[in-house]
Amino acid sequence: MDQPAAPNGKKVLIIEDEQFISDLYVRALTRAGYDVKLVIDGQQALEAAQTNQYDIILLDIMLPNLTGTEILRRLRDLKQTPQLKAKVIITTNLELDEQGRADMESHADGYIVKAEVTPKELVAFLDQLQFNS
Repeated sequence: MDQPAAPNGKKVLIIEDEQFISDLYVRALTRAGYDVKLVIDGQQALEAAQTNQYDIILLDIMLPNLTGTEILRRLRDLKQTPQLKAKVIITTNLELDEQGRADMESHADGYIVKAEVTPKELVAFLDQLQFNS
């Protein structure tokens, strides 16, 4: 059995309603030393994200009650979410055209196609993110 890594001090909010994927992400990130919270409902996810307690937000697009696109829009609206410190990484399997993806990436700090990234690669991607101290 793998021992969890020492805590790295980074808090991750995973917003994902597909149980298989969320289980993989939670397990991999916890093993890598991240402090992880999972939320599956879009409205609850927005409220959690707006607490500004997280360093990284992994945001799925297709969610119940509020889409990831709407959550991202509200997180980037300074009137609704002033001074968001978290890096917002879009996680999706939706096929977006070039314009749609460019628009999404312009509002997020990263974009991951879930089917193309293993949990280990996700950890490596998050480990290399740069944070303002």
